[in-house]
Amino acid sequence: MKLFVELFRTLDSTNSTHLKVALLKNYFHSAHAEDKIWALALFSGRRPKRNIATSQLREWAAETADLPAWLFEECYHNVGDLGETIALLVENKNHTSLLSLSQWFHIIIDLNGKTESEKKAVILQAWHTLDKYEILVFNKLLMGSLRVGVSQTLVVRALSELTGISTAVITHRLMGNWDPAKLSFEQLIFSGQEGEISTPYPFFLAQPIEDNGKGLSEVNDWFVEWKWDGIRAQVIKRKGELFIWSRGEELVTNKFPELHFLKEALGDGTVLDGELVCLDTSASEIQTLPFGWLQKRISRKNVTKKVMESSPAGIILYDVLEFKGEDIRSKIHSERRKILENIFYGLSHKTVRLSPLVVSTSWEQLKTIQLKAREVKAEGLMIKRKNAAYQSGRKKGDWWKWKVDPMTADAVLVYAQKGHGKRAELFTDYTFAVWEQGKLLPFAKAYSGLTDKEITEIDRFIKANTLEKFGPVRTVKPELVFEIGFEGMQHSSRHKSGIAVRFPRILRWRKDKNAEDADTVTQLKKMLDETSRSSS
Repeated sequence: MKLFVELFRTLDSTNSTHLKVALLKNYFHSAHAEDKIWALALFSGRRPKRNIATSQLREWAAETADLPAWLFEECYHNVGDLGETIALLVENKNHTSLLSLSQWFHIIIDLNGKTESEKKAVILQAWHTLDKYEILVFNKLLMGSLRVGVSQTLVVRALSELTGISTAVITHRLMGNWDPAKLSFEQLIFSGQEGEISTPYPFFLAQPIEDNGKGLSEVNDWFVEWKWDGIRAQVIKRKGELFIWSRGEELVTNKFPELHFLKEALGDGTVLDGELVCLDTSASEIQTLPFGWLQKRISRKNVTKKVMESSPAGIILYDVLEFKGEDIRSKIHSERRKILENIFYGLSHKTVRLSPLVVSTSWEQLKTIQLKAREVKAEGLMIKRKNAAYQSGRKKGDWWKWKVDPMTADAVLVYAQKGHGKRAELFTDYTFAVWEQGKLLPFAKAYSGLTDKEITEIDRFIKANTLEKFGPVRTVKPELVFEIGFEGMQHSSRHKSGIAVRFPRILRWRKDKNAEDADTVTQLKKMLDETSRSSS
């Protein structure tokens, strides 16, 4: 545990990519074999299931620190992170624990099924035998909230340099449904998961296009497709079984019964890349439905017949990665496209569509087409080099995304909350509102898009102009106006404004505007109606 905690501390204290890779290499070289696999699970997003309520942790921490509940809550609101608050308040001098990272993981997992008194005894014992930083890490493991300041890309790079195995191979081996409780580090990294038939390939991701494509070669060197607004996924058929993986490495096969026919229709050893969408299956051309419909469907435990009727789903196919059991990612895209077309035309099913190619003779003409993306309910264009292999991750040069400019609205800052980690002392999470009959109605939350200097200035304003406090949330004097960008919008009964927006972010601080100059709900609904008409 101590070695991992030291790694956690040092990774969090540096922005140097070179140093982070060196620290990771040293850890995987020095750590016990049992700890390596659990650390790797954390780095790849496999956190243990939470088996304890945060309300219990707060109660037991206040009791251990001999603080009244109200004072503990004030400390929590000031620190902004529950795990850190507890670590600061229950710190003790009796640092006697010699348990390893893997042992602590098993202790946390074994909490499942224990009584409340048994859970309390285990947790208090941990707090009494760990030092401050160990308690912090333990708490975050306990709550499933540990986020280490390193990307999986750097972890893969470190393992590649340490083992001599290529980054592409390691990336592939880290994907899929592996369980650190049932698999050793050596089995995962050195033997791979050849026996795991459900394992997907790493997704190839696009870079934002630069200068409207002026630096790229002739337009006929590229495949151009619409950038559909859905969930990127891989469909896998191996050894008679069907698996559907989202890009977030979530197995979603049971969420899409409409695609289960592919278990019989696809040949063994086939892996397809595409976009899961809600789809008007009665239309001859691709007609996608609002992304919110797909979100509701994904969030349900059971997809009933009623859900399938109200939110019909399908997949738009982009690429083929494996064919007849052979990894064909190294083939050029034009060859893979021919294979994909042959697979698609052999399916002939309304829930599976082939992403159509957009034809143009120049980049100038393509720009005109790109501006019409919302008319087909797309986010923009995807531009893919015809002679490119299918790579891993976000590599620059062969795949580009050319998104339409975001929808925008000028809105007033009305609520604020402190951030986490290094920004725990600053108000960085904001809620914005627009006008409706003389009142400000919240319509979006955002926390990205500002410079550190702007955040500091806004933080000073919030602290000097707080009207009310509701736990960690501050009601702010409605004076500051910001331009908010978002990718899409839809009607919503869950929001006071009646509108929900997708991917909101701050585009700029409108210091040139007063609060009364902000937009209205009526203006947003007009924008929504115009968008709906243009795409119908």
